[in-house]
Amino acid sequence: MTVFLPRTAVLTGGFAVAAALALSACGAAPDNASSTADGGSAATATSAADFGGLDALVKAAKKEGTLHAFALPRDWANYGALIDGFKKKYGIRVEVENPDGSSQDEINAVTSRKGQDRAPDVLDLGSSFALSAAQQGLLAPYKVAAFGDIPEGQKDPKGQWYNDYGGYISIGCDAGRVKTCPTTFKDLLKPQYKGQVALNGNPTKSGSAFGGVYAAALADGGSFDDIQPGLDFFAKLKKNGNYTPVESTPATVEKGETPISIDWDYLNAGYADEFTSKGVDWKVSVPSDGTFSQYYSQAINKGAPHPAAARLWQEYLYSAEGQNLWLKGFARPALMTAMEKAGTLDKTAAAKLPQVSGTPSFPTEAQQSKAKGVLAQGWGKAVSG
Repeated sequence: MTVFLPRTAVLTGGFAVAAALALSACGAAPDNASSTADGGSAATATSAADFGGLDALVKAAKKEGTLHAFALPRDWANYGALIDGFKKKYGIRVEVENPDGSSQDEINAVTSRKGQDRAPDVLDLGSSFALSAAQQGLLAPYKVAAFGDIPEGQKDPKGQWYNDYGGYISIGCDAGRVKTCPTTFKDLLKPQYKGQVALNGNPTKSGSAFGGVYAAALADGGSFDDIQPGLDFFAKLKKNGNYTPVESTPATVEKGETPISIDWDYLNAGYADEFTSKGVDWKVSVPSDGTFSQYYSQAINKGAPHPAAARLWQEYLYSAEGQNLWLKGFARPALMTAMEKAGTLDKTAAAKLPQVSGTPSFPTEAQQSKAKGVLAQGWGKAVSG
């Protein structure tokens, strides 16, 4: 079964937001930096047209001069190139705090730093986290110019969040350290992989790890409605000694601490590309017994201290330039089908994507919320001891 969800941000690991930074945050940015001459406010603009057009938005964003983000590692889906491209195009400084943080860390920063200029302007969230943030009223409705080209089911009708890029859960393996690399979830249970199997984060905080457990559930008799088999699978991995609690990152992979990593295919493919020059033979396979895919989602903090820059960042990400930069990072951009039809897709980059068969399907919001609840109650017990 193939699953496509709308992002972990998660992002990667589950590091907590530093309390000291929250306490040292200053006041919010001046309102006049984000307003038009006729009184239009970027903080309430639901589209560029609503603010007087893209040129007006660019002018206001440049006046603000800064975009503050959380949990955007430069080596995650080519975010480094996106950040650099935005800076070069608009001359706006991009500050990324806690780059290895999780989706939950982002949400925590929004709530704990409300009204402060160190609050996140924008969010890149795992699907269940985006839905949760919208339910909590934390997100600002904003429709980018390309909103109509984002497939139905991959965006909130009000524009509170929309999918940005996606990928498939895959198994990455250091062929230099592992004699025979596993290619399925069933393989991971074999005794030769003792202490070698890792996730990219904690599934109660990280979208990528959440996807890993969901994929394991699908491989072991579960469904969109039943993630419990995924918990049971990791409990078995823990019991037989194969699971390691070390959260996989490029550093742990390179050091050999996580020779087998369950992660998004675009991250594992990026590692393979990056590690070639370092002598690491990193193999990537999408497990046939648990084919699970997920999109991450973009959103704007309702209380963004730099509301114009936040909206301009979204416009950049959903331009052909931004979408193709994700594609160059081995991720599948949300506008891929529309760009292919328009002739703006980078075909060379698209040809390098890991090959996967089957048509993705989507769990409902209720199914995702249920799965998240099961993980919150059972993950610690499954992998403890």
